[in-house]
Amino acid sequence: MVFRSVQDADLLVITGMSGAGKSGVANVLEDLGWWVVDNMPPRLLPELVQTVTEVDGDPATAPRLAIVADVRGGELFAELDEAVQAAATGERRPIVLFLEASDEVLVRRFESARRPHPLQAEGRILDGIRAERRVLAELRSQADLVVDTSVLTIHQLGHRVRAAFDAERDTLRVIVLSFGFKYGLPVDADLVADLRFLPNPYWVPELRPHTGRDSVVADYVLGQPRAEQFLASYTDVLRTVLPGYVEEGKRFATIAVGCTGGKHRSVAMTEELTKILSAEGFSARAVHRDLGRE
Repeated sequence: MVFRSVQDADLLVITGMSGAGKSGVANVLEDLGWWVVDNMPPRLLPELVQTVTEVDGDPATAPRLAIVADVRGGELFAELDEAVQAAATGERRPIVLFLEASDEVLVRRFESARRPHPLQAEGRILDGIRAERRVLAELRSQADLVVDTSVLTIHQLGHRVRAAFDAERDTLRVIVLSFGFKYGLPVDADLVADLRFLPNPYWVPELRPHTGRDSVVADYVLGQPRAEQFLASYTDVLRTVLPGYVEEGKRFATIAVGCTGGKHRSVAMTEELTKILSAEGFSARAVHRDLGRE
């Protein structure tokens, strides 16, 4: 199997120097939907790949899998190269990501965490680092991708991982959430819009039984001059904010749109915003938290 780039990979082996950021990479991959197994004996890799592939029987749709393997595995770690070769004979070809950092940086990180290096034994941290470099020298030379984290923050490392392995890195999953203020603010909202400045269809007898999903209510709400002005202005704001979220590594955003009861105005506007965002390339979905509670 030949990949166009590492971004097409669905089987990743994360290895490298202790303290170089493997746990941070694993966390980012989990956020991206990968299955991540930490500190797994390498000899189990082919079996794990087969098990994950058999979840739905189709290798093309099986979950993306990453394992973290390093010198914590002791003698078993020496089997990593053989395990990678064995896994490569199946439906998936492993990509090896090697994380690197300078001796000075690694020493500082271990001292900050107040943890011993896995290979330092009775010696200094630096002794353990140098021993690890010798153990990993051949593996590093064969890695598909080497990332030096010496001058990278956790945030910057996350950017590098997403750029390399997120097949949908330019997309943002957006939930547009309607709600009623009388039931409380959504605690998970990134942005909150208040539509209580618009005329309330509740006070129009023929509209009261309907919801913002019904065309008669949607036409009434969206046809208000201030609604048109709000929609144009707020959409411009979102065109600025949402791409910024993507650049900062945010994968999910919740835009809350509220009215008094969460039945008319907020529902109509939520549906309309969702259509606009979807048309502009965002993965947007409308959710109506309080619809039906009245």
